[in-house]
Amino acid sequence: MERQDKTQNSVRFVRLTEIAPLEIARHMSDPRMAEHMPLLTGTWDEEAARAFVAAKESFWQKDGLGHWAFLQQGQYLGWGGFQKEESEWDFGLVLRPGCFGLGPAIARQALEFARGDPRIPLVTFLLPPTRRHLRPLARLGAVQAGEALCGGQRFLKFRLETR
Repeated sequence: MERQDKTQNSVRFVRLTEIAPLEIARHMSDPRMAEHMPLLTGTWDEEAARAFVAAKESFWQKDGLGHWAFLQQGQYLGWGGFQKEESEWDFGLVLRPGCFGLGPAIARQALEFARGDPRIPLVTFLLPPTRRHLRPLARLGAVQAGEALCGGQRFLKFRLETR
């Protein structure tokens, strides 16, 4: 499933399998990524990137939805998408450091997709407590819904109704 808008500067959503593993490894090896990703551990090389893509693709097989890579004018911006966590669809967005400013626009585009999908009555967002700029989530309409533990780490949980 590929999402593409007609404007030249639009962001395309493509499957992670369309991105070279080395490109993903370089992205995830950038030391700035770990700053707000407490679950990001270990070394990222091509093998780790392949394993990551295979794990994310398994969600497409199991749930019919998963993570995309984001492209603009053919350039890889990062990855993100929806992952079913028990009965809720969690949305994650991991952009390259030079692309952080595109986060709200990409999130709006993904949430537009969610609103059109009857499987997704609500979306959750898990952010590490180190994230201080939460206003973009509020602008999207998300409200804080407590905290959650994931991988032994504490996250702030936000919820957004899509209906």
